[in-house]
Amino acid sequence: MIENTPVKTATLSHNEVIKDAIPTLAGTIAATFNDPANDHFSDDDNQFLKFHGSYQQDDRDLRKTGKKYIMMIRGRIPGGVMTAKQWCVFDQLATNYGNNTLRITTRQSIQFHGVVMSGLRPLVAKINESLLSTLAACGDVNRNVLAPPTPAYTKAREDVFRDCHKVALALAPQTKAYHSIWIDGVQLDNEAAENKNFVDPLYGKTYLPRKFKIAFAIPPVNDLDIFTNCLGFIAIIENDKLVGYNLCVGGGLGRSHGNEQTYPRLADVIGFFTPDKVVEVAKAVLTIHRDFGDRTDRKHARLKYVVAERGVKFMQDEVNQRAGITLAPAKPYQFTTMQDLLGWRKAVDGSWFLGLFVNMGRVKDLDSCKMKTALRQVADKFDKVEFRLTANQNIILANVSEADKAGINAILAANGVKAENQTTVLHAASMACPSLPTCGLGLAESERALPRMVERLQTLLAEVGLPGEEIIIRSTGCPNGCARPYMAEIAFVGKAPGRYQVWLGGDVSGTRLNKIWKDVLKEPELETEFRPVFTRFAKERNAGERFGDWCQRALLN
Repeated sequence: MIENTPVKTATLSHNEVIKDAIPTLAGTIAATFNDPANDHFSDDDNQFLKFHGSYQQDDRDLRKTGKKYIMMIRGRIPGGVMTAKQWCVFDQLATNYGNNTLRITTRQSIQFHGVVMSGLRPLVAKINESLLSTLAACGDVNRNVLAPPTPAYTKAREDVFRDCHKVALALAPQTKAYHSIWIDGVQLDNEAAENKNFVDPLYGKTYLPRKFKIAFAIPPVNDLDIFTNCLGFIAIIENDKLVGYNLCVGGGLGRSHGNEQTYPRLADVIGFFTPDKVVEVAKAVLTIHRDFGDRTDRKHARLKYVVAERGVKFMQDEVNQRAGITLAPAKPYQFTTMQDLLGWRKAVDGSWFLGLFVNMGRVKDLDSCKMKTALRQVADKFDKVEFRLTANQNIILANVSEADKAGINAILAANGVKAENQTTVLHAASMACPSLPTCGLGLAESERALPRMVERLQTLLAEVGLPGEEIIIRSTGCPNGCARPYMAEIAFVGKAPGRYQVWLGGDVSGTRLNKIWKDVLKEPELETEFRPVFTRFAKERNAGERFGDWCQRALLN
């Protein structure tokens, strides 16, 4: 049996107490949704639901008329790769049970919003029938594993993608509650000895202290923000062959306003190993978090604090011992960009792929652009096309033959979706979390506010003689960092309605944190605050110097 429960149980957070009491994570979820009198789950069940890929929320636009409970459901889609048939299933589920939109996440997944309790079980069951899942898409476990989606750089991407799948499978929790609840619709007996004494063979009885995130990246493209993950695998490719991975540990962006004990942190690169040990290394790092993470304060419970406080040497020694390896010195690598390729491109295998910009990651139908309809029609007609979700909230249509390009272009054009010249460079480099009205943590608007803020900044840049300037801009409605704001050249972090903390100075390669510039900026003051900054940037920049680099050099020091 794995022992991972601290001795001082009196100091444990409430989440630790309920996990210990019901280690199958079943809660009373099935009993609740099987009772037609219920329209929402208890607070404890809301915590258990996360392990099953769902959050209970309410429509905050309607709070004046009383809470209208809704569910967010997130898929577990390793590497963000879906078949055309699976895309059709998700599309139909959004229509039947959600708000008729699909929200692409920053972790290569899809979220459904606006689902009421009666639709929750059938939606999750249909996802499982499609051979995808929602298990461990949230909760104190390993989340969706990221892998490079773009097929334009190296054939070795296929090997990296296979390793992503291996790790995702190896780190999945083993509780039978998931199948019982979502497939059978049966409530487990929490008092039965086999359930009360259940111990997951990897996670132990009480799982992890908090969430755990893994990503794979292939230099020079850092389109997954590898250093923001608890565990990162940087692929080392030689002569188009995967020879191993540089291991990085201890990244994470979540923080709290006014709490200096919480902070964004970039992962440390601690060594190199061969690809045959990828599962062993993943388990080693995860179990270090399991055994040493803080179970008394959830704000201090991420792996990044273990690495920050115990050091790189501690992590190296623990990984070597637990994985049965000896980490070698890290191999040279360089990242140059975080951005997706948009438009039609040739893949390394000779096929075509199309990078599609999805504004704020929200796939929906508008009068002028019916993206949801267009993608469904593509999936229906071209069943060999792969739908790949990017960590920048875009979509790649991959494995497209020369003969099918014209047909796909025709469907897109008929629905107002552009295949080329899809948006401005400033919009293409922007990203936001959903925040209001669905997220309970949102302090300010994000998805609904950022497009207009980008437009205003775009106008300012043109005024100072910099039209078409690319600046990575990200927004979150709270400081938890779901849209990775602390890596952006400009970031808006919600503090209150219409008020944002502004961070400046990230870089295009995703290797540097930004810094606080303004603790509070009111949205109407956007032009007043940024006009002098952009004016200085236009006059003072070095040749080819990006805005984030100039900020670090001239504005923030």
